[in-house]
Amino acid sequence: MDEPLSVFRESLPKTISTPEVRFDCDDHRKFKVIEEVAERLRKAGADVSEIDGVRVNTSDGWWLLRASNTQAVLVARAEGSDEAGLERLKAALVVQLEESGLSSPDFSGDNAGH
Repeated sequence: MDEPLSVFRESLPKTISTPEVRFDCDDHRKFKVIEEVAERLRKAGADVSEIDGVRVNTSDGWWLLRASNTQAVLVARAEGSDEAGLERLKAALVVQLEESGLSSPDFSGDNAGH
C-alpha cells in the first residue's frame, strides 16, 4: 500500500451508529427472546446471521440483538449509512422487541460517527 493510512480511512464509507444499548431482561427470558426474534426474521425472509445473537442486514445497514452471558440484559446496536436509515433500523429492532413483549430500549446518546 503506497498511500497513507489516512487516505485509505477517508475512502471508507461513512456510517452512523447507536452506542451499545444494554437493557434489563430476565435471565430466564433473554435467550428465548433471541430465539423468537430469529424465528420471526427467518420466516420473513430477512438477511439474518445468528452468530452470538441476531444480526439483521438491510439496505439501510444492520442491527444486532444479543443476550449477555454474564448479566440479565439484552444488548442492542445498529449502524446505518445515514440518519434516516438508522432510524428505520432502530424502529425495526423495536418492533421485534415489542412482539416479544419487551419495551423499547433507550437509544439516547446515539449517532456516534464511525
